[in-house]
Amino acid sequence: MDRFSWCDGSLYPDESLVEQQSGVAVYDGQDKTAFNAGFLMLTTHRILWRDQRNRNCVISLPLANVSGVDEQPSGFTKSAKIVLHLSAGAPGRPPGPVTQSPHDYIRLSFRELGQQEFLRSLKEEMKKRRWEAQPAATPASNNSGLLPRQRPGIVGIERSIQQKNKETNKNISQAFQDLRNLMEKAKDMVGLSKTIATKIKDKQGEITEDETVKFKSYLLSMGIPNPVTRETHGTGDKYYTELARQLASVLAKPVEDCGGMMTMTDVYCRVNRARGMELLSPEDLLHACELMEMLALPLRLRTFDSGVSVLQARSQDEEEIVSKTSSTIQDKGPLTAEQLAQILGLSVILARERLLLTEKMGGVCRDETVEGLKFYPNLFLTAGS
Repeated sequence: MDRFSWCDGSLYPDESLVEQQSGVAVYDGQDKTAFNAGFLMLTTHRILWRDQRNRNCVISLPLANVSGVDEQPSGFTKSAKIVLHLSAGAPGRPPGPVTQSPHDYIRLSFRELGQQEFLRSLKEEMKKRRWEAQPAATPASNNSGLLPRQRPGIVGIERSIQQKNKETNKNISQAFQDLRNLMEKAKDMVGLSKTIATKIKDKQGEITEDETVKFKSYLLSMGIPNPVTRETHGTGDKYYTELARQLASVLAKPVEDCGGMMTMTDVYCRVNRARGMELLSPEDLLHACELMEMLALPLRLRTFDSGVSVLQARSQDEEEIVSKTSSTIQDKGPLTAEQLAQILGLSVILARERLLLTEKMGGVCRDETVEGLKFYPNLFLTAGS
């Protein structure tokens, strides 16, 4: 502790703040001191400690007096500590809190964590030794650097935020650059698929039947080869009509595989995944699906009483849904929406809507308990028959 000097907390003209941490106590060797709760600040030249209650109580230790650094990990009742081994003090040192100490090392106890960051910064400054390249003469009297009272913390926080913002902006710019490159490659792939589709359609060039089949398999694996867009079909009713026809042709089999119904969220994800870069907006998708029934397409848009919208196969009607659901519960016994979803291979949302529709038509009865909502066969109908 006899290497510390009293100071006012101001920075030297060529000195800058590097790191700071609150809730730090200073030990003289193994001995406790009165400096048991304060702000510890690392600069390019010194280590400063300021009392959290008495802001005018500030001590400083030149980094030139630090000969080595060790770490003491935290224990069950002990906080983590950084040990600073000290060299002999220079003659003519300004007055400090201790005139003479029997110890040649101090310990910094971090009671609010943060010792790893502080230790890392301290070791970096010990390697750089910037206090030798920029010798400090006298404290600055202007408002630069550390100011008394709460200014040190504000400066450190501001610099830290600025540095993090710079790194974040750099990472975001790089990410968007990679995304732009990916989009350019995707556009090339879409253009290639359109060229291949045109050749298949017009039989241009020397394309054999085997090559035609092979090209078609490539197109199917890539998704929708010629998606309907506003550029190709305008912005009016023709665009939505052609879009509805294409959606119906693409989704007819997937909807059948899903039990005859598919939620609009699943429809949106499937369609845009197949269209590649020509993405559809939710509004365009919904408007096109609304036209399917009027165009007598194999799919139609349906909205349940709960507000859930699905794309449903025209071949599937309510009587069939109610009959199949009632028969399943009659055979399997009482079921929840999750259990019915596993049996029929549906999503839980669609299974719940089936049960609610069947209940509305009198096919099943519900029982709500602490275990959840479960549906039973309607004994009023079966017993009466």
